[in-house]
Amino acid sequence: MKILVTGAAGFLGSRLIRALLAPTAGPELSSIVAADLTKCPIDDRRVDSRTGTITGENFIAAIVDRDVDVVFHLAAALSGQSEAEFDVGMRVNVDATRNLLEACRRLNSAPRFVFASSVAVFGGALPDIVSEDVALLPQSSYGTEKAIAELLVSDYSRRAFVDGIACRLPTVAIRPGKPNSAMSSFVSGIIREPLAGIDSVCPVPLDTRLWVSSPAVVTANLLHAASLSTSALEGKRAVNFPGLCVTPAEMLASLERLGGAAARARVRCEPDQRLMRVVCTWPGAFDVSRATRLGFQRDVDVDSIVRQFMDEQTTHPGNETS
Repeated sequence: MKILVTGAAGFLGSRLIRALLAPTAGPELSSIVAADLTKCPIDDRRVDSRTGTITGENFIAAIVDRDVDVVFHLAAALSGQSEAEFDVGMRVNVDATRNLLEACRRLNSAPRFVFASSVAVFGGALPDIVSEDVALLPQSSYGTEKAIAELLVSDYSRRAFVDGIACRLPTVAIRPGKPNSAMSSFVSGIIREPLAGIDSVCPVPLDTRLWVSSPAVVTANLLHAASLSTSALEGKRAVNFPGLCVTPAEMLASLERLGGAAARARVRCEPDQRLMRVVCTWPGAFDVSRATRLGFQRDVDVDSIVRQFMDEQTTHPGNETS
């Protein structure tokens, strides 16, 4: 089996590749094409790192090999950058996705296409618990771009150009390394920085509901999306990934339980109205009964998420992959 991963040098992409290389990952793996702006950090003979910009049609043509079986499309301009630089967001999140789908279409083999979407496709007046039947009404350029891409994946699948699934990821926490341009970056920052002895800011009210999932569970669910029989989707190609509904207050309480009162004291609240106008429109809880029936996993509780980060930092200190 040959697999293409875009965004392969990033935190989630490199973690996914490590999982794909594991002996228990599934069908025998021949190679992984790891595509990104920078070289994939994983040193393995099966990893073919190819560097370039996903917005370049020539680069896309160079990474979609004729014998590719599965595509994980993780490359994206994140929410903060997409809001600040509209044209960049459209080129990376919409145009590049369409060009990648077109390259897959030319294969005439309908590879599995796993697209990393986001809960930011939802917005506006929402019920307390959001089902997959709720109409998409994104309140940010990033959410709009992801919604457009979801529709493209669905239609290319309907036409049997690809066999696609759009995975609406929760906020992935806790990420190691430095803050990134995602508007949700603070969700990791209010845990990661205090544990490292650094002051941090929570820019939203402490009772804001957040939909989060650990890196380990998101990675496992992406792998499951690649192997799932898409006939079980019954034509609905988008899936809300399971997560936990937590508030910053609950996350900080976990920080204090596991990291101590001194770590909790390093977090102060400073509301950021610009950020709140977007983040506070994101849904905080989902009906994931369909995702559960399809075999997707969820985290146990917020302590397990914080503990996972702490354990991994002990095992792999200094991990700075963004």
